[in-house]
Amino acid sequence: MTLPCHPPTRRRLLQAAGAVTALAALPGALHAQAAWPNRPLRVVVPFPPGGTTDFVTRLVCTEVAKALGQPIVVENKPGAGTVIGVDNVAKSPPDGTSFVTVANSFAANVTLVKKLPYDPLKDLRPVALMGMSEHVLATHPGSGIRSVADLRTAARKGGGTLSYASFGNGTSAHLSGAALAQQMGLDLVHVPYKGQAPALTDLLGGQVTLMFGNWPEFRGHVQSGKLVAIGMATAKRSAYAPDIPTLTEQGVAIVSNSWNGLLAPGGTPDAVVQRMNAEVNRALASPPVVEAFQKGGIASLSGTPEQFAAFIRTEIEHYAAVIRKAGITLDT
Repeated sequence: MTLPCHPPTRRRLLQAAGAVTALAALPGALHAQAAWPNRPLRVVVPFPPGGTTDFVTRLVCTEVAKALGQPIVVENKPGAGTVIGVDNVAKSPPDGTSFVTVANSFAANVTLVKKLPYDPLKDLRPVALMGMSEHVLATHPGSGIRSVADLRTAARKGGGTLSYASFGNGTSAHLSGAALAQQMGLDLVHVPYKGQAPALTDLLGGQVTLMFGNWPEFRGHVQSGKLVAIGMATAKRSAYAPDIPTLTEQGVAIVSNSWNGLLAPGGTPDAVVQRMNAEVNRALASPPVVEAFQKGGIASLSGTPEQFAAFIRTEIEHYAAVIRKAGITLDT
């Protein structure tokens, strides 16, 4: 028996055409994904040039660019406690060409800033941790302060005139200074800057009294006598500065550091995130980066995007507790 042959319906024709189109497009899509990156990338640093975050970013990106075969342009976009630079990337197309290097302030701003222009957990994707710098509490020689005990005496005599600088509102240097004042019962004036470099300049000039800063940038000034190290903000004596007592040894339990990690816009393809993570980890293990980190006193951090995501969640909880305990508030 011969069955009748009915002409295909319009619906079937459209379904067939759609399937053919999808199959035809599939190799191109796979090729585009495999060809990433096929144009230059950019990494935003939400701090001015000259600080640790800028140094780590440029150092690592130099090695990553070699591996990817595309230039990586580092753009400094400081301001608003890093919110401006982070928001710029959060609102960029998730096409694998834009990234941002964040630090502790990224986690602190979740609690500190009432209305962030981006959702830190949805609008950005963790890519890779890079480095961590220990903090030292330092002052200029003219202050006459050499220890935590000296600081207590000077603060009481100064009657609220002692000041501490930070990299900006919500940065680790700001929160550590606030915790120091809270723990010691001191009246200290916070002076925020748009990054560590300009803050350090004023500390060296005596315009501000104190500052929690990254050891890599402070080491040379401490060794030359241009700055005095009051104490390291580490749980135990630092391997990078074993002769400097910790703040904990002097009765102030503050552990502070600056970490750096790379984020991409939310929606960035998994393949891009995984490839970028792998190249950052390779860069961290490369001789130029290893040597520079060792000389600078920067600890290398590596791992998966998932581990970085878990780290960020832990940091958000940590800084939420610090901010609430110290009673820190911002208008923005």
